[in-house]
Order: sequence, then structure tokens, then C-alpha cells
Amino acid sequence: MIKKRILLSLVAVMLILSGCAGFQVGGDKAKTVEAEAEGKVVVDFWSFWGSEIRRPVIDKIIEDFNKSQDDIVVKHTFIPWGDIWTKELAAIAAGDPPDVVINDINATALRGEKKQAMNLSEFLEKDDISERFYPELWDATLYEGDSYGIPFNTDTRILYYNKAAFKEVGLDPEKPPTTWTELEKYAAKLDKKNGNTYDRLGFYPLFGINYDVWMLNASGKNFVDVEGNVEVDTDVNQETLNWLLKWKERYGDNVVNSYKSQIDSQQSNPFFTGKLGMFINTPTFYTQIRDYAPELDFGVAMLPEREPGNGHTSWGGGFVAEIPEGSSHPEEAWEFIKYLTDKEAQEYWAVKNYDNVANVEAAEAAAKSSEMSEKDQVVYQMAVDNMEHTLLTPTPLDAPDFPTLINPEIDNVMLGNKTPEQALKDAQAAVEQLVEENK
Repeated sequence: MIKKRILLSLVAVMLILSGCAGFQVGGDKAKTVEAEAEGKVVVDFWSFWGSEIRRPVIDKIIEDFNKSQDDIVVKHTFIPWGDIWTKELAAIAAGDPPDVVINDINATALRGEKKQAMNLSEFLEKDDISERFYPELWDATLYEGDSYGIPFNTDTRILYYNKAAFKEVGLDPEKPPTTWTELEKYAAKLDKKNGNTYDRLGFYPLFGINYDVWMLNASGKNFVDVEGNVEVDTDVNQETLNWLLKWKERYGDNVVNSYKSQIDSQQSNPFFTGKLGMFINTPTFYTQIRDYAPELDFGVAMLPEREPGNGHTSWGGGFVAEIPEGSSHPEEAWEFIKYLTDKEAQEYWAVKNYDNVANVEAAEAAAKSSEMSEKDQVVYQMAVDNMEHTLLTPTPLDAPDFPTLINPEIDNVMLGNKTPEQALKDAQAAVEQLVEENK
């Protein structure tokens, strides 16, 4: 009898403890336990999408995937932007990586070379989904001809302009500038000077984007190509830097710095208040206009080209879904990635987040979505159209850190410490040396 009571007491304690443990295992952990009990494979998916806007969207996509089949359960693990990739590398080194992770598209080939991301060729031989995506994005995922990540979302840079200000100074609000020369002329007309200050600045090229985008716009080429050829010190890049210096000298440091501080505060961006006539940014910048300046009468256009026929080249980046090397469930991870990058999930992400997606069919459908207002559709369609002119800058395998050698030289130009010719010559030599060291 005593032994029986002891046994019953032990069972009761175990039940209590198991109940407490079950209470403490909340959310995704509880789902994992339940899924494993049902014999399903649990795919651990890491992302940095934890905001009140993006988290519900990605969680809905995951929920839909989990309901779409009976063999796999995806568990979403949110890790903040500043930590996710450091933790991923540590997990890979420890032999316990996630099954899917969202990563930067421009370094995909580099991670392939370092065997941090899985070669996806065996999956693509059975399910070739490469045609889903913009070619520029797909090419950025390749290392030695094989893909190491599947494009998820992207971006580009477009010109926003104030239509009301155009009308005020006699410019056609339906005809934005198409060349650098027109851009200068339009900016001069839009300028509204009051003594030594400006009530309105027509345009400044280094608000919203940096010098490298203008060099890309001018040349249509990256600084370092896939073969390791360096094209930093070129006539076109010298011309571009001299052009940027003209703008800086025209307005002066005080005006530029004053406007820059307002732009950095977001809500008081001078473009919202009509104090800046034209501004370059990503298509998602439009969501800030919706929030902070809903009555603003504006238009969107491609980046002006250096000269007629030169091309409206813009710059973009983006993210991919990868299977880290060492994943415990690569086949199941692949099934989730296929779903994540297919039309339905991509269109849902695009519309709900107002974000540019990598799937061409989904992007084109999102631009016509009935859930978007007419203005939403106009800006999104410009983003879609602009992808044809958008270049990515994949990290060169022979020069992974080359921007750290160029940026200080360009800073010296803008500070007046070096001429464009000398700075580009020095940058060229430094990057060539880096390539030589890495070959």
C-alpha cells in the first residue's frame, strides 16, 4: 500500500511538472512539440521581420503553408536585424543551423564559396523555378553557375517630384526630367532663394542615394566585375564626381547640411512640406508620403540618364531565402522556399507590405491589385517598370571589402582634400591590390 501511494505521488508530481513545462513552452515551441508528436518535420525558419506590420504578414504566409500540406510545420524564429547573420554563422559552425534563413542577396555567391549556404542545384534540377524571378536577381544568387539562394524581395531607386511646384514655376507636371542636363535646369527653376537661405531647394543628388548610384547610373557598370576587373578610375566616374561637386558648390555646406538633418528625421522630410522639389528614394518611400503627407501632389519617374541614350540605370538590392549548410531538413526547407517565392505568397507580401518582390508575375499582379489605391498602383507600377533598368552589385569574390577602400577616397573629394582624378587613381590602385591579394 505504501509503495502504491509513493508511486501515485510520483505520477502526480510528474503530471504537475509536465503541465508546468507545457505552460512554459509557448507559441512556436508548443507547435514544435505538437508537430513532432504527430510525426511531422519541423522546419526552423529565421527572419528579421518582427515589426507590427511585417510579422503578421510572414506569419500568415507560414500558416497558409502549414495548412497546405500534412508533412511539414514551419516554425518562425524572429531574430533582430543586428544579430541574425552573426547568430546564423555561429549556428552553422556549431552544426545546428536553421533550415531556412533570409539573407542579403548581394553576398549570396560569397556565402556559396565559403560553404555557408547550400548548393541548390539538386533541387533546381527537379523544380527549375529560376524563370519566376527578375534575371538580375537570379544571376546574383549564382556561384560557379549554381544558385545558393532563392530571391525573395528587392528594391530600386526612383525619382519623386512635386507636381504642384512644377506647375508653380511653369514646368509640365507630366514631364519630369529625363537627363542630367534637364535635372539641373528643372532644379534651378524650382529653387526659391530668400537671402542666404532657401525656402525651397530644387534638387540635390546626394539626398536619398549616394555617389555610387550616380556612377552606376552614368556608366551602367559595377566597380568590379565577376572576373575581378577593376573600373574605378574612369573618365565617366571623374565626370560624375565633378558633376556632384558642382551641386555641392552651388548650394554650399550649410544649406546641404540643414536639409540633410531634416531628411534624416523622416517625419519632417522637406519633400513632404514642399521645401524640396525633387527627391530620389526607393518605391517604399511612398508609404512615408502616405503617412506624413497624404495631400502631397507628386509624380514618380525613372532616374534621369547622363545623356540621351545612356540609359536610366538604377541600383537595387534585396534578400534571398537560403538553406544554410548543415540544415537538418533540406528537402522540407526547399518545399517551404518554393511556396514562399511562388506567386500567391509573393503577391500577398507585396500588397500587404507595399514591398517590391522578386517574383515577376506576382509583382505585376500586385501593381493592379484592387486592394491598392490608384496612387498606390501608380508608384508600384513604376517600381515594376524600373526593374528593367536596375542593376545589383553582388559582392566580388576577389574583392569582398572593396567599398571600404573607395568610400574614404570619395569622402576626401567631397571634403575638398583631393581632386576626383587623384582620389579615383588612389582608389583604383587600392582595389587592384585587394583583387591581387584575393586571387
